[in-house]
Amino acid sequence: MEIERFNADWLAAWTAKDVPALLEFYAPDCTYHDPQTAGGITGHDALRAYLTGLFAATPAMTYTPDEVWPIPGGFCGRWYCEVADGGRLRGFDLVLMAGGRIAHNEVYVHQLAG
Repeated sequence: MEIERFNADWLAAWTAKDVPALLEFYAPDCTYHDPQTAGGITGHDALRAYLTGLFAATPAMTYTPDEVWPIPGGFCGRWYCEVADGGRLRGFDLVLMAGGRIAHNEVYVHQLAG
């Protein structure tokens, strides 16, 4: 798998707020953690419900890949996000893969100065 292409395509699906496309990147029994999910989320059904609510509640966002680093079993990726309301974010994903799909995803994010 070419991780730069996978990461760019995955972030494009986040930008598009395309829940069905995003679920194709994740294994059916995936685990997902971000600052909004204190206990994490497990599986497609929970991830679908979370993403649907998240995308309905947030403005448009454009995710731009920055760098990716291969690690055993997956990769780490840093990205930037421009929020339609003028906010800017920088984030980092820990991604562990199984069968070509994301089995475990941890998202770390912080705001950047305007």
